[in-house]
Amino acid sequence: MKDKTSINRKSNTGAVERETKVHDKEGDIMAIATRDVVSIPPSKSIKDTAKVMMEHEFRRLPVADPGSGKLLGIVTVMDILDFFGGGKKFNIIEKKYEDNFLAAINEPVKEIMSRDLITLSSKASIGETIDTMLANQLGAIPLVDADEKLAGIVTERDIALSLAGVAGKETVQDYMSTKVFNTTPGTPLEGACKIMVRNGLRRIPIIGGEADISKAAKKLLGILTSTDVIRFLNAKDLFDNLNSNLATDVLKTLVSDIMVKEPITVEPTMTIGELCELFAEKNIGGVPVVKNDEVIGIITERDVLNAVKRY
Repeated sequence: MKDKTSINRKSNTGAVERETKVHDKEGDIMAIATRDVVSIPPSKSIKDTAKVMMEHEFRRLPVADPGSGKLLGIVTVMDILDFFGGGKKFNIIEKKYEDNFLAAINEPVKEIMSRDLITLSSKASIGETIDTMLANQLGAIPLVDADEKLAGIVTERDIALSLAGVAGKETVQDYMSTKVFNTTPGTPLEGACKIMVRNGLRRIPIIGGEADISKAAKKLLGILTSTDVIRFLNAKDLFDNLNSNLATDVLKTLVSDIMVKEPITVEPTMTIGELCELFAEKNIGGVPVVKNDEVIGIITERDVLNAVKRY
């Protein structure tokens, strides 16, 4: 899985390509990649971009020039969380629009998309793709042809699902993260977004519910994912019930109002193969690991990639 093809890194200054080997045909990554890619133009609003994500259950969308089809950037749920209060992109709401949430969400998506992105050639191998994802902490990689047009996209989930039932017998506890960032149900949405963006997390367990603080710190009440936040942003009730246009009012919403209650969990002894089957069946990308009703870790699709790399 160490066969190298080419990696492209796009930025505002153009594309720089490092090519070490050229193949005459498609790489095996195209066997599991999505070829019919849904992309959006840079002029699409942030609000409509979130709507497209929810309609297709995507966590990211390539942004392409509608005329040439060339890839310009990519927007992810994390970019929207950043905009929504978690990071620097919140400046669009806070400063440019003076906290006017309804005006800010109609900004074009080019204002929050990532322009400095890594792509791979459609001739890449699965091994190279896994290495590139792990080295750069990427959840997905666009695949481009010789003309730099979008040829496909491959995600961590594509790789994890392709391994359902065939991955090795290593267990969840071998690859889970034991450092679990969490929050409580009374946390405002803005605070939760900041935790997720600052730590690069697409999900955080919600804990509490016990008078004994030592137990409350590990008792699972729910989970909040980046997709839950985007779904909340898309909800018609959100706009119908707004008392003002202020983003600060929206961001006061409590985590308990939008978190998933009774989340799916796994035990540390589950095998990686069984975990991949669960991800496929439930259409999820990560789960808390629970033992004796306490959260002891969390495991995601990225952790699966680390397991796969050893095969």
